Amino acid sequence: MSSDDSMAARVARLRQRIDAACERAGRAPGSVALLPVSKTFGAEAVRAAAALGLRRFGENKTQEIRQKAVELADLDIQWVMIGHLQTNKAKDAARDAAEVQSLDRLELAHALQRRLEAAGRAIDVLVQVKTSPEPSKHGLAPQDAAGFLRTLARECPALRVQGLMTMAVQSDDAGAVRACFRRLRELRDRLRDEAIDGVRLDRLSMGMSGDFEIAVEEGATEVRIGSAIFGARHYA
Repeated sequence: MSSDDSMAARVARLRQRIDAACERAGRAPGSVALLPVSKTFGAEAVRAAAALGLRRFGENKTQEIRQKAVELADLDIQWVMIGHLQTNKAKDAARDAAEVQSLDRLELAHALQRRLEAAGRAIDVLVQVKTSPEPSKHGLAPQDAAGFLRTLARECPALRVQGLMTMAVQSDDAGAVRACFRRLRELRDRLRDEAIDGVRLDRLSMGMSGDFEIAVEEGATEVRIGSAIFGARHYA
């Protein structure tokens, strides 16, 4: 392995690992998108990643999106909300985010719809599904997904549903992690069979720095990578 630890080298190694996982699963290399997760990292780190051609960045908090959006206004960047979104932050997400991947309840959907309708905007969304037993994980119960999607299609036209998102259990047991990702893919396949009007389910956002290869093997179309691109996080 190369001793080069530049951001460019880390991104290149990540893409190689993603492509290798695709090949193991019989999928086309290059078919899985890389979403850099820039939470807790400053604007200059995002600028360095943008210089490598990365243009979509995942954030956990609307206030971080706002701060970085102002500092990086000269760049063509799309901000993706991936963290748990409080309903009272819907206004901020509707203003600054190009996409919300953590949509998990109708109260939030209706709040976003009102704000987006007022602004004359529409955004892409992924519905977050809880596939892990951990209480700390957010998401819609799998059995509630079909009804939720039908309601979104009927009541929230400013939310363009593109797919599903999940977070796997945090465990050293690779089988338990794999089961979470497989559960989401199988749910997506069942929901596709129901052919819900106005709902696209092309995308599966799953997998992070510690488990993305398993996620790709199980069908992820996008992986959310932070520390493997930007380095270790230092939380206040």
